[in-house]
Amino acid sequence: MNNSKTFICVSNFFKGADFIINLKTLGNKVYLITSEKLKDKPWPTDAIEEIFYMAGQDTDWNLEHLLLGVGNLMKSNTIDAIVALDDFDVEKATYLRENLRIDGMGQTTGRYFRDKLAMRMRAKSCAITIPAFCSLFNDHDINAFADTIAAPWVLKPRSEASSMGIIKVYDKESLWIHINEMGNNRFKYLLEQFRPGDVYHCDSLVLNGKVLFSLTSKYLSTPMEISQSGGIFRSANIPYDSEDDVAIKLVNEQVMKSFGLKHGAAHTEFIKGKEDGKIYFLETSSRVGGAHLAEMVAAASDINFWKEWAAIEDSLVKKTKYKLPKVKKDYAGIVLTLSKFQLPDLSSFSDSEVCFRVLLDYHAGLIVKSKSSERVLELLDNYADRLIQDFAVVGQHKKVENLH
Repeated sequence: MNNSKTFICVSNFFKGADFIINLKTLGNKVYLITSEKLKDKPWPTDAIEEIFYMAGQDTDWNLEHLLLGVGNLMKSNTIDAIVALDDFDVEKATYLRENLRIDGMGQTTGRYFRDKLAMRMRAKSCAITIPAFCSLFNDHDINAFADTIAAPWVLKPRSEASSMGIIKVYDKESLWIHINEMGNNRFKYLLEQFRPGDVYHCDSLVLNGKVLFSLTSKYLSTPMEISQSGGIFRSANIPYDSEDDVAIKLVNEQVMKSFGLKHGAAHTEFIKGKEDGKIYFLETSSRVGGAHLAEMVAAASDINFWKEWAAIEDSLVKKTKYKLPKVKKDYAGIVLTLSKFQLPDLSSFSDSEVCFRVLLDYHAGLIVKSKSSERVLELLDNYADRLIQDFAVVGQHKKVENLH
């Protein structure tokens, strides 16, 4: 019996090769929709039936044209699932599913994984602890927030990925200067109290609304610090069953359930307040973590998020039982920076714990793994110092012009 199913993968970035390859390995047909700008990227073409290119990148995509193209493809193909491989593709995939009545996350649930204001409102209504926040719709609400919630605050774009476009504000006067500068774009931002503390990420695989696997890691330098002032990006998974690990996994499960993620991969961020030690929910996304965090998670656990997400999607459309592979409980960490060399020579980083080297132009990065959490942290500190000395360059922080 031919049990081949047909998937459409939507990706505005070059990523997810393992996802596509595993869907093909499991006997399926895969179509890819991506940006014209990514034509020259080494997509796994042997695993793809056909690639369709959209003009422009991300916000430039014409959704009507996208819908028309997929509608034409459906004339001669039964489409079983549409998968968004990146944060920026969630809206596109939900729009297609809603219009073409294909199973999967719809637009309302999709908002909880893309719109930072929708996330906070949902979290608040579900009694999940979050920093104080305010929308920018109403002047009176903004003034009341600024008069009652202690600065500093952050202005965050509601639908940008990671720490793109965040503005830190220290007083009411400069807050209004920034808001007025936004003009008609102000509704696309939210205002939030800045809470100092350690930032964590919990990477999960979800099936039938249940978290099957999750790994808690701590940013040793946060994405916001990197995006605001440059430097070395570092993250490592934290000791298993530690107080923070248990507390974060508990809130993570609450978020997945409350936000309605039925299946797939999720990358969720939390902050442990410096003053009160509480775990605050920051944001979530229905995707595999970026910045090579998937490779770091795989090094620690033997769980390849892209591959397993594909296997989950496959089991859903074929109505078969998904089984999580055996999980290893080691430790891993990543150190990554912009490099002044196009192809930096990292051969001097020769410790046996090095298990992955980042192969991106003008980036220098490594992943290390060990049975010992202390050894991972020791290597990351050592490597960060060496990378700063020999390779690092501070990139210009790009202003977000084209908001979602």
